[in-house]
Amino acid sequence: MPIPELEGHTTPGATIIASEPGHWRLSIPAGPAEHYRYAQLDDYRQRTRSAFRWQPPLRLSLRARISHAALPGTWGFGLWNDPFSASLGLGGASRRLPALPNAAWFFYASPPNYLAVWDDHPAQGFLAATFSAPHVPLPLMALGLPTLPALAWPPTARYLRRLARRLIREAAASIEVDASEWHSYALQWLTDRVRFWVDEQLCLETAVAPRPRLGLVLWIDNQYAAFSPQGHLRFGKLANEEPAWLELGDTCVSIREGD
Repeated sequence: MPIPELEGHTTPGATIIASEPGHWRLSIPAGPAEHYRYAQLDDYRQRTRSAFRWQPPLRLSLRARISHAALPGTWGFGLWNDPFSASLGLGGASRRLPALPNAAWFFYASPPNYLAVWDDHPAQGFLAATFSAPHVPLPLMALGLPTLPALAWPPTARYLRRLARRLIREAAASIEVDASEWHSYALQWLTDRVRFWVDEQLCLETAVAPRPRLGLVLWIDNQYAAFSPQGHLRFGKLANEEPAWLELGDTCVSIREGD
């Protein structure tokens, strides 16, 4: 079925153009590293995490191409629980606090991004990836807040990174295609596994399945986040010398158990 009720969000100069249902072009302008630029479609901005729309079984499929296969920043499409957002309900947004990550998506991350907790998993480039973590009650999350300053010291950060593996499971596979050309992508989310296809070829099957509920997100931006094995935690924005865009087509979700 077509994707329902997607909302567009952009920074100044970025655009989202819909040519027909399920077909969009998300664009960000060229600019320096000092400014954040993004264009995003999602269906969860007004929802609490417990009210996110999607749970297994489902299959997400679409066609996509990117303006350049090695853009600075990130882009992708899939399902996640928006774990790092914090909102008090202002501006019409729902009330949400940070959470541990749950996701199943196609994700591109340029250097210096490093988005893996396990050292033997790919953490940059174009990936099919999942994260699975328990829903930690708010009081327990609050107990961890005093440890955040310790992330600035690499030895302690390395220890906390190893500790995170006890809570966060992940799986990832590199996708070796020219993403600037049209390709078809699909992911199937079941209660006990996730499968990813590119051009109808299975590229990842994993028992690391995210915990529901999740929201749908399609985006392009110029940011980076890195938590390296050396214990260096960094966040920032990257310059892009030319405008960039992500084009999407035939986007749909089907609710079914089989292929």
